[in-house]
Amino acid sequence: MTQTPSTPDTATAPPHALGQADRDRFLADGVVAPIDVMSEAEAGAILAEVERIESRSGGRLSGLVRAKPHLLLPFLWDVLHDPRIVDRVESLLGPDILCIGASMIDKPAGSDAYVAWHQDATFWGLSSTEGATAWLALTPATPESGCMDVVPGTQGQQLEHFDTRDELNMLGARESVRAEVDLSRALPLALRPGQMSLHHPLVLHGSGPNRADHRRLGFVIRYVAASVRQDGGSATLVRGRNLSGMALEQAPEGEMQPDALRRHGEIIRQGAGVIRRQKAAHLEATGQDTGEHGAPDGDQDKAEGM
Repeated sequence: MTQTPSTPDTATAPPHALGQADRDRFLADGVVAPIDVMSEAEAGAILAEVERIESRSGGRLSGLVRAKPHLLLPFLWDVLHDPRIVDRVESLLGPDILCIGASMIDKPAGSDAYVAWHQDATFWGLSSTEGATAWLALTPATPESGCMDVVPGTQGQQLEHFDTRDELNMLGARESVRAEVDLSRALPLALRPGQMSLHHPLVLHGSGPNRADHRRLGFVIRYVAASVRQDGGSATLVRGRNLSGMALEQAPEGEMQPDALRRHGEIIRQGAGVIRRQKAAHLEATGQDTGEHGAPDGDQDKAEGM
């Protein structure tokens, strides 16, 4: 199911709302990029905060912490609610918005890891795919560093996926679309630090290895209309009302606080269960082996997604 963005009243539209041309582009292509959100200096300040946390944990955030890190780190909670991002999302989803997941996605310099072509929502278990994922670059995302590639206009239907069983595939469930991808239509979404892209949960995308001499780091936020429900999941209320009935997540009391860590761990376990169940159901429905190959050990956002 694809959404049809409602036309905002220009007198009441939020300050950073998308223009009509970008709204039409999202509807037709399933993606809009690049979008200027903040200066490179401001993105650099967020990166510095991430690196400060990393310096205390072996030089890189653990897979657990990279999933829904806004529930552990107040500065990322603030980014997730930043009106320069959320106003654009409201242009597409309306005034009631949830976040079903967020990820700090890291592709180290020289990494052979890649992201197979896929549709994000395949194993999410959503009642509707009325959503928009924001990919905010904290370092340069270029073809050399393995930026996201997208095939515009492919968000119209759910396609069959299979388990690649490839450990280099960064997706948490190691999935890939089975259909042959027309690479001649693929577009690289190059972003400078402080820019973002917005993409539909069903648009086909992937990314190659990082051949640059710097890491490719992005903060990725998965917004949905507040009427969308993920069976067995929880969400952060971003703006407006929670129309889904899902359990709402709590802001962290401070940086990596014990109570927040406890809640976060339980949320990650619940999310992992959602993905395992949805993956098994998808494989069974398409006549595939439903063994626990590549089952995620984090939440739905351990899957890189781009």
